[in-house]
Formats: sequence, C-alpha cells, structure tokens
Amino acid sequence: MRGVVTVIGKDKVGIIAGVSQNLAEQTINILDVSQTIMGEYFTMMMSVDLSNTTIDFEEARTQLHELGKTLGVKISIQNQEIFDTMHKL
Repeated sequence: MRGVVTVIGKDKVGIIAGVSQNLAEQTINILDVSQTIMGEYFTMMMSVDLSNTTIDFEEARTQLHELGKTLGVKISIQNQEIFDTMHKL
C-alpha cells in the first residue's frame, strides 16, 4: 500500500529529520518528497510505501499525529488510492 504524508507548520530545525526518522522506525519507505518554505511556514508532501511496515495504517496515522504535536506541525497520512480519487480532475 502507498500513502501520501503531508506536513504543514511554522518552520524550525528538525522537522524533516523527525518525520524521516519516525517513518524509518515504522519501516515505511519514502518514495518521493517535495518540500518548500513559504514565508515562515514549512510544507512537505511525501509519497510513501507502507508494504513492509509491521504496524497497521491507523497506528501509523496515530504515531505521525503524535509526532506532529511534538514537532509543532500538523502531519497527516492518507491512503494514496483515496488521495488520487479525491484529486482527479
């Protein structure tokens, strides 16, 4: 299964490192990443592969949500199939 991770919040040191480390600990592979700074805000979108993770999707979502609280950003993950369907033209 593939997913889309989004991260939004005020820019500060350690956001990319924190998210990447958490995904690695969950054995979630980052396939592609796009990130930018817009003024004082950090935004990042990642395409990830969850096929080798040992936790279920909801647990991954919970862990990322809690990490977001720690980092002071909002982190979301969606199933890529649902994301693609929602964003078809």
